[in-house]
Amino acid sequence: MSDGQPTAKDSDPVLAALDDIVRAVEQNSQRNQQMLERAEEIRRMRREGRPYREVVPAAARPLIVELTRQNLEALHQAGSRLRRSEARALHDEGMSMEAIAELFGVTRQRVSALLRGTDKESTT
Repeated sequence: MSDGQPTAKDSDPVLAALDDIVRAVEQNSQRNQQMLERAEEIRRMRREGRPYREVVPAAARPLIVELTRQNLEALHQAGSRLRRSEARALHDEGMSMEAIAELFGVTRQRVSALLRGTDKESTT
């Protein structure tokens, strides 16, 4: 199309990256619920006077710390893909690297790395 909009969602990397963000948030919501349930279990065990050396090993897997790491990793990966896709789309539509940098709150060099696909985020 001449207006810069793709004809199908599948051909739009930004929409695909948004789908990744939505999936990550939905999965994080499930993990958050698990964390809330496990936190309550830990509180209950502590109210019973049980020591952490007994509480933590007795906790269901994955542990809260593992769920937290999974949440952060999922958002980081999906967010990185979205940032690269948006930077590419904006640049392809004529926005300067300086303008993208200002919009994203990063340096022009960072935008350049995003556009080249050589940024640190693309390897994680």
